[in-house]
Amino acid sequence: MTADRDELLFVYGALRRPDLQLDTFGRRAAATPALLAGYTTDVVGIADERFGDREGATVQTVLRRTGHARDKVVGEVLHLSLFELEAADEVQFATFRRTRVRLSDGKDAWVYL
Repeated sequence: MTADRDELLFVYGALRRPDLQLDTFGRRAAATPALLAGYTTDVVGIADERFGDREGATVQTVLRRTGHARDKVVGEVLHLSLFELEAADEVQFATFRRTRVRLSDGKDAWVYL
């Protein structure tokens, strides 16, 4: 990993898709498999037209913290530059906030909650 790609972003949904990465970052991001313990996923309805227009979906997968180590979310860690991380912020819903979490391998990464 180079110095300009030192931001780690845990993704578990739409940002895993190559076409959305190309649209958001202008490239397919380097990714490694990852687990986030203490969380599960839920599905919520979407009222944001940007998402429905681009994704063709009316629901979004979201993380829900349980605090139980047995609960795990399978995803990937994207290796991004700060500029690319800020681009990811732009495609998220206003209700999501980027926060730090500790992954099962002990690394810290950003995730949208």
